[in-house]
Amino acid sequence: MKCLQVAAAGGAARLGLLEGARVHVLAKPHDGVATTLDLLVAVDERGLDAVSWRRAAESAGAFEEMAWADLAAGRLPSKLTVPLTPPEVWGAGVTYKRSADFREEGSGIYDKVYIAERPELFFKASAARCAGPGQPIGRRRDSSFTATEPELAIVVGRGGSILGFTLANDVSAWDIERENPLYLPQSKIYQGCFAFGPVIVTPDEVGDPYALDLHCRVERRGREVFSGSANTRQFKRRLPELVEWLLRSNEVPAGTILSTGTGIIQPMDVGLEEGDVVIITCPQIGELRNPVALV
Repeated sequence: MKCLQVAAAGGAARLGLLEGARVHVLAKPHDGVATTLDLLVAVDERGLDAVSWRRAAESAGAFEEMAWADLAAGRLPSKLTVPLTPPEVWGAGVTYKRSADFREEGSGIYDKVYIAERPELFFKASAARCAGPGQPIGRRRDSSFTATEPELAIVVGRGGSILGFTLANDVSAWDIERENPLYLPQSKIYQGCFAFGPVIVTPDEVGDPYALDLHCRVERRGREVFSGSANTRQFKRRLPELVEWLLRSNEVPAGTILSTGTGIIQPMDVGLEEGDVVIITCPQIGELRNPVALV
């Protein structure tokens, strides 16, 4: 399944299911499910069969239908929002070799983390700091080099199961982090510091998570100023390993997002500027597009 969420003006988020060119959005809750998180938790914790639930909800008249193209383009009263409202968002760093090399030119603490047993994990965002498709991501006013970090992200269940996959942008003020590693929270956590979407794809549909092509481009006044690609086969670590470390002495709520690190490095001479548009794509997941705002 490909799960998303829409919101009417001033309304709560509602689950939508993307099927081809159409979206089926819950007009009313069905069997205790109203949101993406409700559905994924029901599947994970009470063994709900999602396909049977989908059929029963349709028979009960719980869905309204709309065109994906219209929803994605913002032409409808209902607006696309974050595909899941996360209780917490965490990030992993230096999971690709090129990330370690860029950050300290192949030496220093980042290179050591790349080869260490313990991964870099950090708290990234609360739900209020997250952007969904089409919503603005932030460039800090006190940063001279804020960069996009295109990543694969996973949805973590209460016991550590992987409930789904999505695209993410771990927006980071790299100049602040480089000035002093103790400034990492200021580099990573601020308004609009994280975007994800456009959908949550369940594991049965995404296929091999270590064979996903990720592509990113940054457009400025209609002109491409950066383009880069990576494949998840370049991961240093496996996803269950990252989840296992995240859960060590640290219980996280079901629906927590874990962004798994970037292999696409935006060069120092092309930092994000206000008005830029960042587009991240993956064939199995879709396209995540966000404008950049000064925050």
